[in-house]
Amino acid sequence: MIITTSKPFEEVLKELEGEEKVFIVGCGLCATTCETGGEEQVAEMKARLEAEGKTVTGAIIYDEVCHELNTKRKFRENKDAVEAADSFLVMCCGAGVQSVRESTERAVHPACNTVFLGNIQRHGHFMEKCSLCGECVLEDFGAICPVTRCHKGILNGPCGGTDEGKCETDKEKDCGWTLIYNQLEKMGKLDRFRKIYGLKNWQANMKPGRVIFEKKGEGGE
Repeated sequence: MIITTSKPFEEVLKELEGEEKVFIVGCGLCATTCETGGEEQVAEMKARLEAEGKTVTGAIIYDEVCHELNTKRKFRENKDAVEAADSFLVMCCGAGVQSVRESTERAVHPACNTVFLGNIQRHGHFMEKCSLCGECVLEDFGAICPVTRCHKGILNGPCGGTDEGKCETDKEKDCGWTLIYNQLEKMGKLDRFRKIYGLKNWQANMKPGRVIFEKKGEGGE
């Protein structure tokens, strides 16, 4: 789940300065769950923009705004409203914004801030547990990620700042290394805790990332 927060409305208005006709794009997946770009939020944005004198030529909410071919198809289905717009306001993550960027030559604006890849703990509660580092180390740490769960991202811990299972940076935050130790102890695999790790290979997450999957039967046996 890509976690987003809404930009202040004043910031959105500043983005749209000089553009009178706006087409709004919302997301039926992540942004709907985060309540930043679902039906209710898109309807509210439309009403607020119109109250400011803007013309909303259209508004669509669909799954996988980050799917570029799907976005282009949705734009074709809403051709008249799309072509009537001066710009597009995208109420979802940065991937969705850039998907819209690939689908039009007009101005494209983000209505949200993209925060992190998050686990859903319960409704409205999200927690970052994976940093998309490109070289997963979960196997060695009891399926608890030190890169993300440790505030310092260290692979050889704990540091000297853990206090009764909490992080020195925030007494409400669990120490990632205490969690790892407890989990490995339950599994009877504390020997992994004694392993010394070298430097993290950050080149495994070189930007921008790109992966192309070949269908079976194509490009090989």
